Amino acid sequence: MIIDIFRATTAICAAFSNQIKTIIPVKTIEEALKYRGNDYILASERHGKKIEGFDLGNSPEGFLDPSLRNKTIVLSTTNGTNAILSASGADIIMIGSFLNISAITQKLIHINKDIILLCAGWQDKFNLEDTVFAGALTEILAVGFDISQDDSAFCALQLYQFAKNDMKSFLLKSSHYNRLKHLNLEADILFSLKIDETHIVPYFDGYAIIC
Repeated sequence: MIIDIFRATTAICAAFSNQIKTIIPVKTIEEALKYRGNDYILASERHGKKIEGFDLGNSPEGFLDPSLRNKTIVLSTTNGTNAILSASGADIIMIGSFLNISAITQKLIHINKDIILLCAGWQDKFNLEDTVFAGALTEILAVGFDISQDDSAFCALQLYQFAKNDMKSFLLKSSHYNRLKHLNLEADILFSLKIDETHIVPYFDGYAIIC
């Protein structure tokens, strides 16, 4: 399962809650530009900033525009789309966020397979928000799955249990919050921490994200 809480997987879940048709994740801006025209919506950001000339950046609420319904979005982000594409070849690649946390945990429980929680992080480095979300999932999944020999799952669980009573205050200390704050994108952070706004679970089929 792919996790990029601030902001790609949150934006993807928001988009599907708005009845978009599909999302095509691509690695580079140049790849995204190849889709220009033909009724595609281009969305991209680098280092938090929307790419000039694109229809959208990576702000989750931007994907709630009713005009996007039944459209195909081509998405390229700094961290999240790279994580999605790197998982190609896995049996099932689901997209998780706080917006669909209950739905995603139920799916993970019922597939009854080994689970990898892939945190996108920031430029291939650890970050707080993705790890806290992974810990939230781990707390639920630990009832039916063995995490005793996985230090990363144990650490994510401990971090979530430390932060869960006031996740907002805890995650406002994160480097990515400060990065987005400087871009006046604090609203994206607050939106990304909403719980169970949708029961939709998007998944990547190797070419596009669908649900």
